Amino acid sequence: MSHSHGSTGSITSTHFGNTSDGRAVEIYTLRNRHGMEARIATYGGIVVSLTAPDRAGKFADVVLGFDRLDDYLKSSPYFGAIVGRYANRIGGAKFTLEGRTYTLAQNSGPHSLHGGITGFDKVIWTARAMESANGPALELTYLSRDGEEGYPGNLTVKAVHSLTNENALRIDFSAKTDATTICSLTHHSYFNLARSGDVLGHEVCINAGHFTPIDAALIPTGEIKPVAGTPFDFRKPMAVGARIQTDDPQLKLAGGYDHNFVIDNPPGQLGRQAGVYEPTTGRVMEVLSTEPGVQFYTSNHFNGSTIGKQGAVYQRYAALCLEPHHFPDSPNKPNFPSVVLHPGQAYRNIIIYKFSAR
Repeated sequence: MSHSHGSTGSITSTHFGNTSDGRAVEIYTLRNRHGMEARIATYGGIVVSLTAPDRAGKFADVVLGFDRLDDYLKSSPYFGAIVGRYANRIGGAKFTLEGRTYTLAQNSGPHSLHGGITGFDKVIWTARAMESANGPALELTYLSRDGEEGYPGNLTVKAVHSLTNENALRIDFSAKTDATTICSLTHHSYFNLARSGDVLGHEVCINAGHFTPIDAALIPTGEIKPVAGTPFDFRKPMAVGARIQTDDPQLKLAGGYDHNFVIDNPPGQLGRQAGVYEPTTGRVMEVLSTEPGVQFYTSNHFNGSTIGKQGAVYQRYAALCLEPHHFPDSPNKPNFPSVVLHPGQAYRNIIIYKFSAR
C-alpha cells in the first residue's frame, strides 16, 4: 500500500486481483483537493470509476464498468481502457508501410479493431505514482514489442493520468519507436452523467464541421462530409436522442452514432473538441484534445446482457464515448492525416475530460 498526501490531493494503491496466469493487478485511487476521485487499474490502464459533481456539489461515479477485475478479464467492451496500438478500425486487417504489407488479427469481422486480440486494453502496465503541481498523477508505461499483434517496431508508450484541481482527468500519451510504424492511441470511457438510464437526454456539442461516413462494416469510406443538414451536426448543443432514431442511412448502419468527427481546431493544438450537458443533474463534461478527430459512440451494441457495477443492466444507449484520436483506417486512406511514426519522432496525444455543473 503506497500513500502520498499533499495539499494537491492523494494517490493510494491496493490489490485489485490477478490475471488468469497469476499476475497481480493493482488499482490506484487518485483524489484531488475537491474530493473528486479516479480509480485506475494497471490492467489496460482502465478507469474503473470516476466521480464528478452535480449541481448540488454531490460527487458520483459517471463511467460504466465492472466492480471486479474478473469481469474485465472475461469480456469487456473496452470499458475505460487505454486503446492501442491503433485505436478504432483498420479495414481488411492490413496496411502497407514503406512498401511492406502488415497483416493484423481479424477481431471485428474481417477487420482489425482497437489494436487486435491483445491490445493495450488487455496488457498490464507498469505504474508509478506521482504528485504533479495540479494534482495526483499515475504514470503508466508499456513496451509493445516489434511484431506484437502484427505491428512493426518496438513501441515504448507512456500514459500519464492526472486528476487535476480543475476537476479534470487529463491523459498525456507519448510514444516512440525504433522502426517506422503506425500509432494512434485513445481513452475509451463510457460516460453517463445521469448515472442510470440512457443518454438520449444528454446534450452534446461537437466542434466539427465535417465527419467521415462509414460503410456497412463501420469502416470510413474515405469521404470527408459536411455535417450541415445531417443528424451529425452537433455544432450547437443537441440532445443525443433528437435524431438518433431517424432513418438516416449512416445512423442505420451503426444502429446509432459510431462515427469519427473531423475537429475544426488546428491539428496538434490542444483545443475543445466536445461538450456534454446532462439537464437533470446539471453535470457538464468538456472534452479537449490535440487530436484531429473524435469518435462519438452511443453504446449501440448493449442489449441488457452486460451486467455492470452494483448489478446495473446496460441497455442500448446506456452511455456515450468521446474518443479523441486519428481517423479510423487512416493507414489505408491517403487523404486522412498520417498516423505514421518514424524513429526519432515523438507521438503525443493529450486528452482532457473536464467536469463541472450548472
